[in-house]
Amino acid sequence: MSTLRNKVQLIGHVGNDPEIKSFDGGKKLANFTLATNESYKNDKGEKVEETQWHRLVAWGKTAEIIEKYVTKGKEVAIEGKLTHRSYDDKNGEKRYVTEVVVNEIMLLGK
Repeated sequence: MSTLRNKVQLIGHVGNDPEIKSFDGGKKLANFTLATNESYKNDKGEKVEETQWHRLVAWGKTAEIIEKYVTKGKEVAIEGKLTHRSYDDKNGEKRYVTEVVVNEIMLLGK
């Protein structure tokens, strides 16, 4: 059961071209967003579509794969873990961020 702790699996469409940063020693970081869609029928029987946006982060080899093959609109499946962090913005206000750190990515569709 320990392998199920803090595990996130999502399938969706990439919302923007990934932002890639390179660090000393060749390590890479990829930041991008993913849209997941869900549809259901409301009380009136009308179909309702809901889109959730997720912030994703990938490091190392995974970031290199994303840099080469992932573009805006591409359908992907990811597996990772949910993380929370905070930082102070330029005005000194504390900001909170929730993101998925991607361990694996699978390219779907064409």
